[in-house]
Amino acid sequence: MTITSYNPADPTDLVVAVEEPGAEAVRAAVGRARAAQGDWLAAGAGARSAALGRIAEAVEAHAEELAALIVREVGKPLAEARGEVARTAAIWRYYAQAPYAPSGAVHETAAGPGLLLTRRRPYGVAGLIAPWNFPLAIPSWKAAPALAVGNTVVLKPAPEATACALRLAELAGLPADVFTVLPGGAEEGSALVDTADVVSFTGSTGVGRAVVRAATERGVPVQAELGGLNAALVLPDADIALAAAHIAAAIAGYAGQKCTATSRVIAVGAAYEPLREALVKALEAVDDAVCGPVVNAAARDRLTGAVSSAAEAGASVLTGGGVPERAGWFIEPTLLADVPAEHPLAREEFFGPVAVLHEAADLDAAIALANDTPHSLATSVHTRSLDVALAAADRLDAGMIRVNAPSSGVDFHLPFGGAKGASHGEREQGQAALEFYTVSRTVSVLPGGGA
Repeated sequence: MTITSYNPADPTDLVVAVEEPGAEAVRAAVGRARAAQGDWLAAGAGARSAALGRIAEAVEAHAEELAALIVREVGKPLAEARGEVARTAAIWRYYAQAPYAPSGAVHETAAGPGLLLTRRRPYGVAGLIAPWNFPLAIPSWKAAPALAVGNTVVLKPAPEATACALRLAELAGLPADVFTVLPGGAEEGSALVDTADVVSFTGSTGVGRAVVRAATERGVPVQAELGGLNAALVLPDADIALAAAHIAAAIAGYAGQKCTATSRVIAVGAAYEPLREALVKALEAVDDAVCGPVVNAAARDRLTGAVSSAAEAGASVLTGGGVPERAGWFIEPTLLADVPAEHPLAREEFFGPVAVLHEAADLDAAIALANDTPHSLATSVHTRSLDVALAAADRLDAGMIRVNAPSSGVDFHLPFGGAKGASHGEREQGQAALEFYTVSRTVSVLPGGGA
């Protein structure tokens, strides 16, 4: 079988084609990575820090090339692609300092002389399965902390992001078998989960749950980020124009193909009418420089089918919903109202520039509606009241809560993860990632009784 990656804006443009390596090749790569891990750890903090710093420099030196590749392979608008490249370099530079961080603590003995230590040590081989929507940043925020603490890495990127992952590994320039990229599909992903010593996955809910089950049965640590049905709450006292601009960006930016994108907008009380008008206007002003195509024809057809189905069920299409008559997998930024509560658009993540507008009588009703989802990653709250913002932050079931900002924004040095079914296991990013890729060991050193 051949893995192919096409340009979403020009489906005739084949970006890369590579042969699937198969499960046995994955097992062999993990074996080589395991053999290389001892030397990588033994090289010491200075060597690992310098290596990660050089990766940051390489990414910056090839910034325009990488941004163009992101645009071509996954259809990300150029401004966002440049932002992702800058973020990728920052991630590697941030984790380049991690090898020097304390890896444990010294404790007093309960009685008598001796030395008690706790130390965090790497697991061995980190098996990473990454999605296509952030083809450099997500592989980096998984690989960089794993490498910093002394693991080696085998990365299986999504097929749609194959070229980006391969180029990142080339630029990394690490010793043989320390950072391996193996393109592939389900077979290769399953083999990686079955052989790695620690597993990190980002992708769909169904696949993620299977990954968690397989890793858990083996007794290896696993984290999984599975997306979310994210809400934006707008209070009557909010700056409606600013809130509409933030929400439109979170709905339509990169065609809504972010796990932190807004897919439900909840207007509280008197905010409903002015927000509806302002949000329709803001979405209609969005162009290809912001939105861009969805990743493939299947994604476009799934989105347009869901919009049509909702309209047939009684929903109102306030704006968008159509497919422009041009090459590429484009769909207009879309806002619907009166979507039945049981319709999939109100209950499931569709990963596109489509959102549903709801009305809530008061803050209590808005929070109840926002929390009525099996998976919530990020929620935004728009209000001028600090009291309301703090109250909402305490009561919302979401891993990340952003006040007067789009839901689609992530600080790379802070923990990243969702609530309920959106995440499994430890958080990604920041100090949390360093802890996930290491295990704590307790060492007791007592006097030997010699002369």
